[in-house]
Amino acid sequence: MSAVNLAEAAAVLPEAWSSRTLGLVGTACVKVLRMDELPVEEEDHGAAEALLVLDGRLELEVDGMPVSVQAGELYIVPAGAAHAVRPGSRGTLVIVEVPEE
Repeated sequence: MSAVNLAEAAAVLPEAWSSRTLGLVGTACVKVLRMDELPVEEEDHGAAEALLVLDGRLELEVDGMPVSVQAGELYIVPAGAAHAVRPGSRGTLVIVEVPEE
Protein backbone atom coordinates (compact mmCIF):
# COMPACT_ATOMS: atom_id res chain seq x y z
CA MET A 1 0.00 0.00 0.00
CA SER A 2 1.25 3.49 -0.75
CA ALA A 3 1.09 6.52 1.53
CA VAL A 4 -2.34 8.13 2.00
CA ASN A 5 -2.88 11.87 2.23
CA LEU A 6 -5.43 11.90 5.06
CA ALA A 7 -6.71 15.45 4.46
CA GLU A 8 -7.36 14.67 0.79
CA ALA A 9 -9.02 11.34 1.63
CA ALA A 10 -11.39 13.11 4.03
CA ALA A 11 -12.07 16.02 1.66
CA VAL A 12 -13.41 13.78 -1.12
CA LEU A 13 -15.87 11.90 1.08
CA PRO A 14 -19.47 12.42 -0.10
CA GLU A 15 -20.67 13.74 3.27
CA ALA A 16 -19.45 14.57 6.75
CA TRP A 17 -19.32 11.73 9.28
CA SER A 18 -19.17 9.13 6.50
CA SER A 19 -15.86 7.38 7.02
CA ARG A 20 -13.47 5.76 4.58
CA THR A 21 -11.65 2.64 5.70
CA LEU A 22 -7.95 2.99 4.97
CA GLY A 23 -6.86 -0.45 6.10
CA LEU A 24 -6.58 -3.02 8.85
CA VAL A 25 -3.92 -3.38 11.54
CA GLY A 26 -4.49 -6.81 13.02
CA THR A 27 -8.21 -6.78 13.79
CA ALA A 28 -8.36 -2.97 14.11
CA CYS A 29 -9.82 -0.85 11.34
CA VAL A 30 -8.24 2.53 10.51
CA LYS A 31 -10.70 5.11 9.14
CA VAL A 32 -10.69 8.78 8.18
CA LEU A 33 -13.64 11.15 8.14
CA ARG A 34 -14.57 14.80 7.96
CA MET A 35 -16.41 16.53 10.83
CA ASP A 36 -18.93 19.31 10.09
CA GLU A 37 -19.91 21.08 13.36
CA LEU A 38 -23.07 18.95 13.81
CA PRO A 39 -23.60 16.58 16.74
CA VAL A 40 -23.63 12.79 16.48
CA GLU A 41 -25.83 10.58 18.69
CA GLU A 42 -24.48 8.70 21.68
CA GLU A 43 -23.00 5.25 21.17
CA ASP A 44 -20.77 2.76 22.94
CA HIS A 45 -18.53 -0.10 21.84
CA GLY A 46 -17.28 -3.33 23.34
CA ALA A 47 -13.67 -2.33 22.64
CA ALA A 48 -11.72 0.89 23.16
CA GLU A 49 -11.64 3.34 20.25
CA ALA A 50 -8.78 5.72 19.36
CA LEU A 51 -9.69 9.18 18.02
CA LEU A 52 -6.89 11.26 16.46
CA VAL A 53 -7.73 14.83 15.44
CA LEU A 54 -5.56 15.87 12.48
CA ASP A 55 -6.95 19.38 12.14
CA GLY A 56 -9.79 21.29 13.78
CA ARG A 57 -11.22 19.95 17.03
CA LEU A 58 -13.46 17.19 18.34
CA GLU A 59 -16.01 18.01 21.05
CA LEU A 60 -17.19 14.91 22.90
CA GLU A 61 -19.29 13.94 25.84
CA VAL A 62 -17.91 10.77 27.43
CA ASP A 63 -19.89 9.17 30.25
CA GLY A 64 -21.59 12.54 30.82
CA MET A 65 -18.36 14.58 30.95
CA PRO A 66 -17.30 17.10 28.24
CA VAL A 67 -14.03 16.33 26.47
CA SER A 68 -12.32 18.61 23.94
CA VAL A 69 -9.68 17.08 21.66
CA GLN A 70 -7.53 19.56 19.71
CA ALA A 71 -5.55 19.14 16.47
CA GLY A 72 -2.62 16.83 17.01
CA GLU A 73 -4.20 15.17 20.05
CA LEU A 74 -5.30 11.57 20.52
CA TYR A 75 -8.16 10.50 22.78
CA ILE A 76 -8.89 6.89 23.70
CA VAL A 77 -12.55 6.19 24.44
CA PRO A 78 -12.61 3.33 26.95
CA ALA A 79 -14.49 0.13 26.09
CA GLY A 80 -18.13 0.43 27.08
CA ALA A 81 -18.02 4.22 27.63
CA ALA A 82 -21.09 6.06 26.33
CA HIS A 83 -19.87 8.84 24.05
CA ALA A 84 -21.45 11.41 21.73
CA VAL A 85 -20.11 14.16 19.50
CA ARG A 86 -21.17 17.60 20.70
CA PRO A 87 -21.88 20.53 18.33
CA GLY A 88 -18.79 22.39 17.15
CA SER A 89 -16.63 19.46 16.06
CA ARG A 90 -14.91 20.25 12.77
CA GLY A 91 -11.91 19.13 10.77
CA THR A 92 -10.35 15.76 9.96
CA LEU A 93 -10.53 12.76 12.27
CA VAL A 94 -8.78 9.37 12.19
CA ILE A 95 -10.51 6.54 14.05
CA VAL A 96 -8.91 3.23 15.00
CA GLU A 97 -11.46 0.70 16.18
CA VAL A 98 -12.11 -3.01 16.37
CA PRO A 99 -15.29 -3.69 14.38
CA GLU A 100 -18.05 -5.33 16.37
CA GLU A 101 -19.53 -8.52 15.03
